[in-house]
Amino acid sequence: MRRVLTMIMLGAAVALSGCSTVDYGDAQARETVNTDFGSTDLQMIASKMVDDMLVFPPIVQLTQNRRPVVFVDSIKNKTTEHIDTESITDTIQSKLLNSGKFRFVDMTKVESVREQLDYQSESGLVDPNTAAQMGRQIGAEFMMYGNFSSIVKREGSTKDVYYKFTLKLMNIQTGIIEWANEKEIRKTQKKSLFGM
Repeated sequence: MRRVLTMIMLGAAVALSGCSTVDYGDAQARETVNTDFGSTDLQMIASKMVDDMLVFPPIVQLTQNRRPVVFVDSIKNKTTEHIDTESITDTIQSKLLNSGKFRFVDMTKVESVREQLDYQSESGLVDPNTAAQMGRQIGAEFMMYGNFSSIVKREGSTKDVYYKFTLKLMNIQTGIIEWANEKEIRKTQKKSLFGM
């Protein structure tokens, strides 16, 4: 009886879930569902920023014989949308790191690193010969930071969204901005008379 009840419940669950399928798509394909910020926008911004930075003559000279250390500060989201700006900077950071021209320190993990250093030096459970030493981390030379803003306009059935992403690289010691660039994106959507 219990087995029959289980089979009936399983059948009901399958019936209620419907006959939906999930397909994999090309993550690099152009995404044009609506005017909201999407994956295509993120990829365009990251490519533009990295490509521009890597060919900027002072940056080429700076990275010719060494890999400067950078930390990424948060990007200020000044849009009306909830946008995960960390995803944008993660992609930019990954591309720059994989170029072999830069190194990064992760300021979001400072507390976790401190806890691990304390554990290694104070717990008595770690061989002192293999424990990481306090005060040996390398300081960042540059800070990467920026802003993300938008202007949204509507008229009748038309919605126009202008996005502007600005990124800067500052020399921490001198306060001089060594590089800056921006990427602009405009998206327009017209709704049909029937709201489709």
